[in-house]
Amino acid sequence: MCKEQDTLNAAKDPSDGDYIMSRRVIQIEWNAYGNADIKDTFIRRGYELAGYGFDSRLPYDKRKVMLDGLRSNIDGFHPDYVFSYHYFPEISNVCEEANVPYIAWVYDSPVFDLYSPTVLNHVNHIFVFDRGVYEDFAAGGIPTVHYMPLGVAWRDYDNGYKCDVSFIGSMYSEPKHRLYDKFADISPYAHGYLDAIIEAQKHLYGVNILERFITPEIEAEMQKAYPTDPNSVNAMTPAKLYSQFVLSRQVTAIERREIMELLGKHSLSNCQMQSIHTHLYTHDKALYISGIVNKGPVNYGDEMYRIFATSKINLNITLRSILTGIPLRALDIMSCGGFLLSNYQEELCEYFVPGEDFDYYEDYEDLLNKVDYYLTHEKERRDIARSAHNKIRNEHSLDLRLDAMESYL
Repeated sequence: MCKEQDTLNAAKDPSDGDYIMSRRVIQIEWNAYGNADIKDTFIRRGYELAGYGFDSRLPYDKRKVMLDGLRSNIDGFHPDYVFSYHYFPEISNVCEEANVPYIAWVYDSPVFDLYSPTVLNHVNHIFVFDRGVYEDFAAGGIPTVHYMPLGVAWRDYDNGYKCDVSFIGSMYSEPKHRLYDKFADISPYAHGYLDAIIEAQKHLYGVNILERFITPEIEAEMQKAYPTDPNSVNAMTPAKLYSQFVLSRQVTAIERREIMELLGKHSLSNCQMQSIHTHLYTHDKALYISGIVNKGPVNYGDEMYRIFATSKINLNITLRSILTGIPLRALDIMSCGGFLLSNYQEELCEYFVPGEDFDYYEDYEDLLNKVDYYLTHEKERRDIARSAHNKIRNEHSLDLRLDAMESYL
């Protein structure tokens, strides 16, 4: 068992009472999922908290003003550490200059910024939720990157059901996500090769084969259509960039579309031939799939949690660049008493028991069979959701995760 796993297992139970010590923390504020819950947790723990806004997308001159302001805040506030729900290389550099610990908890994958040389800054304590990603960094001898599954706030909702099946997430159908289209004019052989490995990956859960099958010849074709520019500010190779940001996204786009189309055609087999009511919540409001109700986007927060709580079955269809980790969506579903039906994810099956806390499908046919099964076995479905709800509160709280991360200071 790795050191990170030992630390996680040794984290104290928040019900113990006097486990909290007062700290001074600067929290980087930006539009991140879950940021508000972490802020609430800091406040509830009695920390002296200073929020500081930062937007990495702004032009350099405006970012510089923000970074200068952060330097002043550190000098005046004297924090025990700076915290961000993501890793920001420029903030790491500011903390390095000030010799202040920087805790960055990464909730997404892939993250381009993780391949910055700043990852080696000695003040860093970077926690990634995907153990597969952590193992890559550990194999490279990077001591500042650690493994930490995500945690969530526990919520209690009345789950008066409003639909049978729900999926909340991107369908990657908007133009900005259609990166694979950039390869439309590469050689027929190279395009066919990429189509083939995408199709193979679609049928494989628990392993990502895409990067290893990008040969130098195929990479050269991809570079012609969508050039990358490896340089001193990022160590991500072209093959990793293409596999993580382009091909994995294309696999996910195809998979989510096909699953929604199957559910749209699928009817529950009973004496009344009642149709299954499936709701899709996605940014592409114009997307039409026969038999599916596209409800448009939903804000991350109370509205989303109520949808999870009032859907009989909530799907998690993991973005394929997440190697082994538990996606935030899966934890959010269970945190408010929703029933989770997911694709296979290695860590999901380690921390939660299939058939007791959630269930997973092995292929499309299994997905449809389990949708039918759980819609007709209400007590079992409710018992499973209740078990996961309790486990979230007792084993996957933000308090427990913060205890584990702060143990590195």
